Amino acid sequence: MIHRGVPYGVAPTVEPDVWQWQFQIGDDVKAGKTRTRLAAMAARRVQSRIDAALRLAGPRRVGEDNNSVDVP
Repeated sequence: MIHRGVPYGVAPTVEPDVWQWQFQIGDDVKAGKTRTRLAAMAARRVQSRIDAALRLAGPRRVGEDNNSVDVP
């Protein structure tokens, strides 16, 4: 799955209602678990974490994303 250009994964664990998730932004890999019955809710929680990580990363630098250029 992809959210805001960031690929991520959500998978069930052997423990009921626990989902394992992972995403990577640049060289930074984030992973963890969340407890919910619904797969869609687990995915939404990962998307929220991606949004927070992107906010912390700040604006993109020149050439960092598919030849994009920041305009001063």
